[in-house]
Amino acid sequence: MLLVHVKKYYENTIGDDILTGRYDSLLISPVHIHKNKISHKKAILTLGEEIVQHIREKHNPLIGYRPEAHSERVAIK
Repeated sequence: MLLVHVKKYYENTIGDDILTGRYDSLLISPVHIHKNKISHKKAILTLGEEIVQHIREKHNPLIGYRPEAHSERVAIK
């Protein structure tokens, strides 16, 4: 449900729709409690991937990721 809210917040804030064709084709949403855990996991990963892919394609990253940076130093910055 959190990723669905993130998607809606982004779309409302930026005014740019995120196309989620692969997620939609799975025909599963957070309220489908009768679906199994594996199906939900696949849906979550697919939706997350589509959100990240959209942001990477449409926007230049403001902050670069450096794997050698320690999370504590990044959090302080």
